[in-house]
Amino acid sequence: MALGACTRATPPAAPEPGGIDLDLSALEARHGGRLGVSVLTEGKRADWRGDERFLYCSTFKMYLAAATLLRVQAGQERLDRAIPVTQADMIAHAPVTAPAVGSTLTIEQLMKGAVEVSDNPAANILIREMGGLDALRAFYRGIGDETTRVDRLEPELNRADGDKDTIQPAQSARNIERLILSEASPLESASKRLLLEWMVASPTGQARLKAGVPSGWTVANKTGTGGGGPVNDIGVVYPIEGAPIIMAVYFHATPDSTDAQREAVIADAARLALKALGHG
Repeated sequence: MALGACTRATPPAAPEPGGIDLDLSALEARHGGRLGVSVLTEGKRADWRGDERFLYCSTFKMYLAAATLLRVQAGQERLDRAIPVTQADMIAHAPVTAPAVGSTLTIEQLMKGAVEVSDNPAANILIREMGGLDALRAFYRGIGDETTRVDRLEPELNRADGDKDTIQPAQSARNIERLILSEASPLESASKRLLLEWMVASPTGQARLKAGVPSGWTVANKTGTGGGGPVNDIGVVYPIEGAPIIMAVYFHATPDSTDAQREAVIADAARLALKALGHG
């Protein structure tokens, strides 16, 4: 399923001026599928298929939380506003919202659940409360992202359908830089602190970016997984010494690969990208 989505027959373009060469062709050949990688730190970047489109799956929940935090800052939302959770909200993977059916969760609890443990109903409720998909799309445009597609809710957005619900790895890296590391970030320090706390605390993706960085580094990440092949991980990694590194890794695996194999490709891609930047 996933391999057919947004596949490009042409090889990746040469790096942009100032970019660092990153060749992941051997990794792709060894495992099959298609990788999209973008890493960025202190003006240095390395990309592989950085401008191609990949299903983002649940990685979007990091951006959804950022969009909601901007609404809180603007006085359009409150962290402590209680939202009723009903049985009608329930879809698969609801570790936070399912126990709350018949009661309420605050906007802050919904964001935390969406980012930390990728709760699907929490994401859909947050989108509804901000005004729907148009509002989420406007958020991307507001941070300078003119290309990311916003088309469907959970869980439909995980199903490959042309360019629907796709992102370019290089654009994702730019978005993360804009939101988390840039001095011109629209997020206030308190908002960034919350978002990073949730990302660092997330137990997901132990075999992805977290397995691809040196021991002792801190990883603030958001994973995404779709049925049949897509396996992603994005975020910021913090070396023991030196500047933080933005990493956006998207992998459309072959349907016959195992979950462990797919996650190992993410880790290997992270290691190779860090090596290209001079780490390791």
